[in-house]
Amino acid sequence: MNPESARELAEAIRAACLEAAKKGYAEAAMSGLCHEGAVEASVGAISTLDLKPLLAGLEQGKKPG
Repeated sequence: MNPESARELAEAIRAACLEAAKKGYAEAAMSGLCHEGAVEASVGAISTLDLKPLLAGLEQGKKPG
């Protein structure tokens, strides 16, 4: 993997993690969890993030994201 591809993949993973965290927090907060519980849910959303689509896109020569 060249440095540019590695950077693009890292940026795509960061963006996916941020999106998962935001979505996980919002869903938990809407369900009535307190702030601390919603933060735990957002971290859980990151840990269950499926990275296969990002990697598949890289293997097919597509720009991640």
